[in-house]
Amino acid sequence: MIAAANAARRFAAPRLKENRERMSDSSQAGMGTDITSALLEVVEQAAVACAHTMGQGDRHRSDQVAVESMRATLDRVPIDGRVVIGEGERDEAPMLYIGELVGTAHAAAGKPDGAGLPEVDIAVDPLEGTNLCATGSPNAIAVLAVSERGGLLHAPDIYMEKLVVGPSSKHAVYLDAPVRDNLRAIARCLDYKVEDLVVIVLDRPRHRQLVADIREAGARIRLIGDGDLSAGISAALRGSGVHAVMGTGGAPEGVLVAAAMRCLNGEILARLVVDTPEKEERCRSMGITDMGRVYRAADLACGRRITFAATGVTDGTLMKGVRFFGDGARTNSLVMQTTPQRIQFVDTIHLAGDSNRVVHF
Repeated sequence: MIAAANAARRFAAPRLKENRERMSDSSQAGMGTDITSALLEVVEQAAVACAHTMGQGDRHRSDQVAVESMRATLDRVPIDGRVVIGEGERDEAPMLYIGELVGTAHAAAGKPDGAGLPEVDIAVDPLEGTNLCATGSPNAIAVLAVSERGGLLHAPDIYMEKLVVGPSSKHAVYLDAPVRDNLRAIARCLDYKVEDLVVIVLDRPRHRQLVADIREAGARIRLIGDGDLSAGISAALRGSGVHAVMGTGGAPEGVLVAAAMRCLNGEILARLVVDTPEKEERCRSMGITDMGRVYRAADLACGRRITFAATGVTDGTLMKGVRFFGDGARTNSLVMQTTPQRIQFVDTIHLAGDSNRVVHF
């Protein structure tokens, strides 16, 4: 796994496409400096690192090299950052744990000095779809979202009911409405028939009734083993062939989806599944007191200025996976922000540091 991380760092050398458009607005993410290119590099290098392990059947190794790469690259980003969605609590995760301080403000030896650097909250998933990467399946991605301090919900790692739709349907659906009614509303907003809709659902036993309800309504279903974050983004992009995501998944991924929805003008409706006293206590320790609240994207990701970045690890609906060649690697990424509102698909060629470079298109 160290070799994979070292190989990723080797490909962090000069880029071919430095002429790609950068989000250089001085108010970017409320940070007073342009860090978008640095955040893009964070997800690119994490994707390259774990792509070296693709198909090798070791999901833990894939996740570990992604975490190590993302953590190391974050230390080069000029921010005073705090992880609010990460790899778990400090006693469960050695790095990128909830509450960890990252960025150049904390990377130097001795007393940290964050003077003048933007204070931000960060949500990360170094490898969304560890099983997908380990088996070489589609839609594994490396992803993060950044907002000004306090702009991302500090969500516990428990389940969350979710309904994700695109801009056209965002005001027509309700989390507690019958599945049939929501599907009819989505179809009406898109000027489709219900039979034309495609709904993504995680393939889990808990969704047996949901799947039956969708089928009874007449819509089509795409069952996925993992990767509901990538699926949620697809639901907000017209032309992706995905019209909604329904079901129960992880709450941390829900916050990342919400950040993406803020950029894409889509919507997520969500509610934490608090079904034990222990989960209720965890929620309260994180400042959540209303256990039955239905959250929207603006609640889960309330920041005024949000940046979202993701890089494909394996080929997927939104982005191609990492492709290696003798002199480097090529990545496809999605970078979005709310202020100014921009959505970019970025194709980057990373070249090794020698002089005999061959560019592959």
